[in-house]
Amino acid sequence: MREFFIFLAAINIFSYAIMWIDKVKSIYQKWRVSEKTLWTLAIFGGVFGVWLGMQAPIYHKAGKSNFKILIPIIAFVWVLCIIFVIH
Repeated sequence: MREFFIFLAAINIFSYAIMWIDKVKSIYQKWRVSEKTLWTLAIFGGVFGVWLGMQAPIYHKAGKSNFKILIPIIAFVWVLCIIFVIH
């Protein structure tokens, strides 16, 4: 179980960093991280990092309706998975 939580912490830190990098690249009109990558990270456990990246101070992808709707749903599913693992 310890490894599971280490994995979750690592993928969420990585997901937040990717959101931040993509935001900076969007400001400077550079090569961007694909949304497919962001969705993949979210689905495989980095949803909380992606969600934090949508909040202050980054506000990345916060205006996109598919992110506003689906990220909380994915987060809810992951919370259920975490509860299942704990019990």
